[in-house]
Amino acid sequence: MRLLLDTHIMLALPDGEVHRFGNRVETLLRDADSLHVSAASLWEMAIKYRLGKLPLSAPLDVWPATLTRLGVDLIPVIANHVLADIDPEPPTRDPFDRLLLAQCKTEGRRLVTVDWELVGHLYAVTE
Repeated sequence: MRLLLDTHIMLALPDGEVHRFGNRVETLLRDADSLHVSAASLWEMAIKYRLGKLPLSAPLDVWPATLTRLGVDLIPVIANHVLADIDPEPPTRDPFDRLLLAQCKTEGRRLVTVDWELVGHLYAVTE
């Protein structure tokens, strides 16, 4: 299975903290065919960091290389992603979450998340 990681999952990877999300998430990541992170997640992280709402253990500019070192591929945001309809409509109004679901739909991936507004969505895989 090709997986797209929600931002909170991505943030836990470098420090080996994925276990805090439970065995299901650990198993999904271990058994995945490929792991991906959206450029939108990096953007969300950068915004929250600059607003003082998100402490980081490493500088922003090292994150792309760190993800690559961990075997995670970066997906750019393109026009098809931002124009895609998400059906069924998710309960969230968070634009980053909606973009991640659209990327899953258009790129044939499944979103790994523990976000209660996304769990159980057609394009998400955790329960």
